[in-house]
Amino acid sequence: MGAPAEIISMGISNEDWLTPQAQALIGRARALAPVLAEHAAQAERDGLIPRQTVQDMIDAGFFKVLQPQRWGGFEMDPRVFYSVQMALAEGCMATAWVYGVVGVHNWQLPLFPEQAQQDVWGERPATLIASTYMPTGKAEPVDGGYRFSGRWSWSSGVEHCEWIFLGGLLPRKDGSGALEHCTFLLPKSDYRVVHNFDVLGLRATASHDIVVDGAFVPEHRTQRTNDHSDAGCPGRATNPGWLYRIPFTQVFQRAVSTACLGALDGAVGLFRARAASHVGKHGSKQAEDVTAQLAVSEAMMATDQLKLVLMRNYARIVHCAKTGERMPVEERLMQRAQSAAVPKLCAERVNELMRTCAASGVYKSNPLERIFRDLHVARGHIANNTDAFARAHGAVMLGLPNTDPFV
Repeated sequence: MGAPAEIISMGISNEDWLTPQAQALIGRARALAPVLAEHAAQAERDGLIPRQTVQDMIDAGFFKVLQPQRWGGFEMDPRVFYSVQMALAEGCMATAWVYGVVGVHNWQLPLFPEQAQQDVWGERPATLIASTYMPTGKAEPVDGGYRFSGRWSWSSGVEHCEWIFLGGLLPRKDGSGALEHCTFLLPKSDYRVVHNFDVLGLRATASHDIVVDGAFVPEHRTQRTNDHSDAGCPGRATNPGWLYRIPFTQVFQRAVSTACLGALDGAVGLFRARAASHVGKHGSKQAEDVTAQLAVSEAMMATDQLKLVLMRNYARIVHCAKTGERMPVEERLMQRAQSAAVPKLCAERVNELMRTCAASGVYKSNPLERIFRDLHVARGHIANNTDAFARAHGAVMLGLPNTDPFV
């Protein structure tokens, strides 16, 4: 099987991460995309991607990409994960969003103590984990763990999961009294889903609120999110591979921006098909409209450039994970800003595609309008706050201290 065309176009078809198994996974994702496109409008109306779609992704092995081999996973290069996500997004961005957010948890759970991994995957390694990392949880120390409560928003894909990662703050273990972000792991029986996700776009992600009232979370189901040391990631004792030495932010930040790239590619495909036959009210062909020609070319240039940056940055991330080299903070901040800029740049390009569809393009019968809305909602994720992360990078480049605790 040959390398996917978009990989060849990026000049990286000879990269060692693009194994035959990786190519097969990406190929399966591309084959599934048209099916996702058929269901996308109904999924949006239902406010939930079909359960069969999630099962199809499980059966295809997509959730195994970042999962340890010892748990039946593939333990592959994250570039495979993001390539699968982009391919899925060409059919349905909401599905790809859920895949990215839920699938990345199969990378974080291996950082938890072994008992936590056994709790989730011991009987069924295909068990999925949802999340919402905002540190709103209140944790009271009790014997053996914590009494945990709180309310969180934006738990994408939670309807398809049996466990959840929730954010909270705990005192650092160094005795300084300072607080640090912690991830708490809870089973479905310990939290309640509040069905309130009535929003503009990405409706099928079903990113509802989560409520926890005084659940007991044992110590082994907690992990200091930004502590990348072996002490902070005890799961490395049983998962020693280089994949689990990548810092949390460098994996997670791309999980909530990369779907935008595939979605814009999908929008380009829809736009080209429409322009080939559409004749406006004044009798002119859309394909002959110079504004339409510019819009489609600029959209294609944008995704090409953004993918190149994604792959180049991950080459560095993988190199550092394999060699133990510590990436300079300036580079880490630049990568964070580049990831956050993806939804903004993709939204700008889809704006132009929609504009050149003119009045007839705003009808619900035009699937571009759903992608338009989905991309703009993706910009609202805190990890996609383009200006904040660009400023954080710029401040350090001008001699000020780094203020991003996740970097």
